[in-house]
Amino acid sequence: MEEVKHGKKLGQFFSTALSGNDILSSSLYVSGIAAIFSGVYAPLVLLIVGLVLFFYKNVYREVVEALPINGGAYNVLLNGTAKPLAALAGVMTILSYVATAVISSKTAVEYLFKFLEKIFANGESGPQLGVLIIPFIILILLGFAILVISGVKDSAKVASAIFIFHIITLASFIIFGLIFLFTNSQVLNLNILDTAPLVQNNGGLFPTIVLAFSASLLGVSGFESSANFVEEQKKGVFKKTLRNMLIGVMIFNPLIAMVVLNILPIGSIIVAKDFLLAEAAFKLGGIVLLGWIAIDAFLVLCGAVLTSYVGVSGLMNRMALDDCLPNFLSKENSRGSHPRIIILFFLLCTSILLVTRGDLLSLAGVYTISFLGVMTLFALGNLILRRTRSELKRPYKAPLFFVIAAFISTTIGLIGNSVIDLKNDAYFLFYFIPAITIVFSIIYRKELLKVVLPLFKNNRTIYNWISDRYFESIRTSYYVFVHNTSRLYSILEYINRNENGSHVLIIACKDKDNSAEMSKVKKILPCLKEAGVLPHLNIEYTYIDKEFGPDVVDEVAKTYKINKNKIFIGALHHHNDFNYDELGGVRIVF
Repeated sequence: MEEVKHGKKLGQFFSTALSGNDILSSSLYVSGIAAIFSGVYAPLVLLIVGLVLFFYKNVYREVVEALPINGGAYNVLLNGTAKPLAALAGVMTILSYVATAVISSKTAVEYLFKFLEKIFANGESGPQLGVLIIPFIILILLGFAILVISGVKDSAKVASAIFIFHIITLASFIIFGLIFLFTNSQVLNLNILDTAPLVQNNGGLFPTIVLAFSASLLGVSGFESSANFVEEQKKGVFKKTLRNMLIGVMIFNPLIAMVVLNILPIGSIIVAKDFLLAEAAFKLGGIVLLGWIAIDAFLVLCGAVLTSYVGVSGLMNRMALDDCLPNFLSKENSRGSHPRIIILFFLLCTSILLVTRGDLLSLAGVYTISFLGVMTLFALGNLILRRTRSELKRPYKAPLFFVIAAFISTTIGLIGNSVIDLKNDAYFLFYFIPAITIVFSIIYRKELLKVVLPLFKNNRTIYNWISDRYFESIRTSYYVFVHNTSRLYSILEYINRNENGSHVLIIACKDKDNSAEMSKVKKILPCLKEAGVLPHLNIEYTYIDKEFGPDVVDEVAKTYKINKNKIFIGALHHHNDFNYDELGGVRIVF
């Protein structure tokens, strides 16, 4: 990001633009999904979706202000629970990024091609352009992959220009649409009549609303994006970006649905679901308004593709450093990018595009299941943090009712999307199962290698290779700051359950208020070794004659030449005069 490169933090406007482009890009297609499932009840459904977003605004604010580092749900669960659950959230976030990139690039091409078709007389080139849709999507995905590998990342100024243009475009579309609504409501009356059999086929109004609500939760996708770059934001900005995104979703999505339902019959909405606002704009204002909408859609959706590449690169690199993904993925090029991650992501996007043949509802199903899973796990992480890290320093605490309501809402959405079309589950599992298998094989590679090793005792080449990988995995060291003995065993047990390495350095710092307890830490370690507690761990002790804080963490990282994610601490308390983000990404494990 441009401002970050110069050492500056992003303010409210730039931060809102970066995350707002992501969440408000869904306005280009979510109204059609809501209308397909609920007819004229689409605006009501999208208001309910906005209510869920209100609950999650509070959930996200509590957790991210307490743990203000990039990573979203993965970071929350890594600091509050065991690594496998965090890895689960990480995999689902990766799949969410994949679906984001594919849906955004596909919708961008659909809007652009719709505009080109209308320019040609009688749309004669339509069938020819239709054949080119998937190749053009792949070309866009490849183009952004090359840009990110080359070192081109989000520019806050460019994102803000796109955001302003997008807001003006959506507002203008709504104004023109409302004027048309007051002068002509024939199509709306027709859609009211057509909604009745739709409700009847679904078994009543309530199940219709539930199914539409589940599918339309796609409209809050991108809400998690602000949490993924919170480290680049000025203090106090994060909560404002959440508020601004909520306002945008609550205003634009229901009104756009109302306008579209007054312009296009439900049958036409189904046909035009991939380029809905373009079709409505052409009916409303001809080729000029269509061109305006198409250009806006192409820009903002391409911005969402770039955001996906940048976001997934940071997440997968963090997971690789945390030993949840293969380490070779984290290799950087001279421009600070991670080409192996980007290439892998491009291949995943291309494959899911070809498997689903670019079908929006199938892609939306994979997308919705992925990001709803991430949001549900985030709410679960909030509840877990309240129990496991009850003493954690929190600037804000969300009402428990909001957290539970958020968790239940997205759980219903997950179930609803599974019921809507079993193919959605099949597409999701087709990618999720191999991905989570790879991740778990990395997390538990020590145990896996130990089981596999005897099978190749007659093949010295393979045996030696596996043996080298095994000893490489257990040589990893962890550095743990402790201030008393009461949780020493739980710390060691956490490392035993979640990590492969066998070397643990216990670090005690100067503490004038707790000097007697600190002296016990050194004395108890030989007792643990003599008692045979976790004998495979090589536990050492060192003392630093300084009070614990960011400077001491920096000193340890430099002295032992390690990444700070290998440094473990306990939960910060309100009496600490520094915040978690100042420690540079250490892990809270007790």
